[in-house]
Amino acid sequence: MNDLFVRVTTRMILPFIQTYGLYVILHGHLSPGGGFSGGAIFAASIVLYTIAFGLKPGQKRMPHKVTSKLESGGILLYMTIGLIGIILGQQFLTNIDVGFPIGTLGSLLSAGFIPIVTFAIGLKVMSTVVTLFHTMLEEE
Repeated sequence: MNDLFVRVTTRMILPFIQTYGLYVILHGHLSPGGGFSGGAIFAASIVLYTIAFGLKPGQKRMPHKVTSKLESGGILLYMTIGLIGIILGQQFLTNIDVGFPIGTLGSLLSAGFIPIVTFAIGLKVMSTVVTLFHTMLEEE
């Protein structure tokens, strides 16, 4: 797209969309949201950037090497957290029974490792959506 208004507006709102995506990911255990929706919001900002500036600048901003590492890292983090429960003799993704600190009810760090798991899901969703969008544009 070669519209100056769209490019300027995209540059202005991009940090706010990405900040909101991270907020939704990190506060998903306290409020509506979580890894999937926050990852989709963050990915939408990269998709918007790619639509406004083109495929090459979009791939430069979020290269395939980065998205593939984030995809793998997100699922590996999720699996590692899940396997801790099995290694310690409990069920997959066991939280309290394996001795993970819970914190105080209602605070940001009150959910054990659930925020870590939602962060891993957010990384996976964001990188997958960006990879799929860039791949579909490459195919045209």
